[in-house]
Parts: sequence; C-alpha cells; structure tokens
Amino acid sequence: QIQLVESGGGLVQPGDSLRLSCTASDHTFSSYHMGWFRRAPGKEREFVAAISWIGDSTYYADSTKGRFIISRDNAKSTIYLQMNSLKPDDTAVYYCAAGRDVPLRSALSYNYWGQGTQVTVSS
Repeated sequence: QIQLVESGGGLVQPGDSLRLSCTASDHTFSSYHMGWFRRAPGKEREFVAAISWIGDSTYYADSTKGRFIISRDNAKSTIYLQMNSLKPDDTAVYYCAAGRDVPLRSALSYNYWGQGTQVTVSS
C-alpha cells in the first residue's frame, strides 16, 4: 500500500508563489498516475492538476491552468505542484493522490491519498 506525504504548504500573500511536494513510500510510485486535489472551507473537494504515470501528459483545472505546474521525479518518488500568482480563492487543504484508473480529473480514479497540507493566501 502506497503512502503519500505532502509538504510545502503555508501562509502567503496574493501574487506569491509556493511549491508543494508529495513523496511516496512505495517503489512502485512510477507506475501510478498522480493528482492534486483541494478542499476549501465549506466547499467540495475539487480537482487541481494531474500527471500521467510516465509524466508525458498533464491536466489542469480551468482555475489553475496557466498558474500551476505539476511535475514528477520518479527517481525521488515525488511529485510537485508549483503554484504561481496565488489568489485568496486558492486557499484550501491540498491533497495528493495516486491511482491507476482514468480519467485523471476524477477523484474516483485514485486509490491512495495523503493527509493534506494547508495553503492560505491572504494579505
């Protein structure tokens, strides 16, 4: 069973950047599609970004496209979410997830989830 640990969250101001990391415990990490989801207070969990197992395809929510970049380093069993031009609406707990199903935008495609890391964007 793969275990995922997120890091890199924090409090930033609007317009700032932040990079989240998610490290997996299992050596089979490279065979999983990976995704980032978030849940804001009082809102449903929503898709943020995803990357295919080999890293050749990436997907973004409309709200994050052009500002966020997802990447992976299979040698380090780690994925990253580079978040630029952050807005207050990006405030949420961010979760990484691993799975082998499709579509990558659906939370149902992921079997393993991290505990989440808080991102707060406020002036």
